[in-house]
Amino acid sequence: MKPTLILVGADKGGVGKTTISRALLDYFSRNKVSSRAFDTENPRGSLNRFYPSQAEIIDLSDVVQQMKVLDTMENSPVRATVVDLKAGNLSYSLDLFERIGVLEAARSGVFNLGLIHVVGPSIASLDEIGEISKYLPGLKYLVARNSINETNFFEWDDTTHKKYFSAIPKAQEITVPKLNEMAYEQVDLAGVTFGNFIANKTAKGEASKFSFVLRGYVRKWCSEIDAEFAHVAMLQEILATQ
Repeated sequence: MKPTLILVGADKGGVGKTTISRALLDYFSRNKVSSRAFDTENPRGSLNRFYPSQAEIIDLSDVVQQMKVLDTMENSPVRATVVDLKAGNLSYSLDLFERIGVLEAARSGVFNLGLIHVVGPSIASLDEIGEISKYLPGLKYLVARNSINETNFFEWDDTTHKKYFSAIPKAQEITVPKLNEMAYEQVDLAGVTFGNFIANKTAKGEASKFSFVLRGYVRKWCSEIDAEFAHVAMLQEILATQ
């Protein structure tokens, strides 16, 4: 089975890419897909805070750290590797991976590579698509419209869609639904995975006292995002190879 590398990022900050990474890791867990993660928000580690044993903090600009991610994929018992790219670092990371042959290796079928591009509720956020389009041929590309912390999200009419997606006809799209603000805040304060919050467990797996109501909101949100992920061929290919 080919290893799979999934990059999650955006050049615009504050669009919730780490939330997407967390939701993705939980989705894999619920579907019994072995996964690991690398948190490039060095040294703070937003993803590592929720997945301390699964998400390792690295500095992607360091060659040794790059080797830790890429040179270990083939022999790792874990088949899916998720890299949560540092805020505003998407273009830099794609350029780096192009220069050292990562993208070409993926295009040649050495391993699977998927890019989840997280965009916020503004047309300005979509301008990133044109900026990174030169890296996308031959790659699996997913645009995630993240409305988790926003009441409203822009609608993509036919004209807008053609403007931004005409050069990348194989792009897939998902919409991350809104999660109740209080529920999201409580998960954040608890520093646990969405799965543990639903199960009423601490980060150490011990019984907790999270709100029944807020757990219900998170459970419903997870079921909705699971439905979005389930329709994405890029992720289904990973599930099919486990």
